[in-house]
Amino acid sequence: MSTAYSVDVRIVAPVKDTEVTDRVADAVTNLFPEAETESRPGEVVATAHSMEQFSELLHRQEILDTARREFFDTLRGDTFSFGLKKQAAFQGVVNFAVGNPDELGDVEVRVTVTQPTAEAFIDHVAPPTEGGEPLADE
Repeated sequence: MSTAYSVDVRIVAPVKDTEVTDRVADAVTNLFPEAETESRPGEVVATAHSMEQFSELLHRQEILDTARREFFDTLRGDTFSFGLKKQAAFQGVVNFAVGNPDELGDVEVRVTVTQPTAEAFIDHVAPPTEGGEPLADE
């Protein structure tokens, strides 16, 4: 049985003077293809209501445990957030920004879940694993 998720994903990517705004927008849509992007001075702001492609990338790159840790570490109520390396996003690769932001600035993602719960949505996007293999959905 598939669950309907109601989520708001807000993505903010800084655009440095040396960067092309459209290319930064591409970095965002590489990871969140359904996101609607808007260029503002010095940044690209995007909103999405799904993380299906992002979830697929987490599975493909076998970084579900890392993702879960990032999501749960920042979970406050119904919202969690995380940073992503912009350089990796240009390549369509998920690389969590941990520690010092790089000189291009990190892509900041904030996810608010209204349906059903943030925990359930995290389990959907980055399911628990055993020995590196995702556990089957119950």
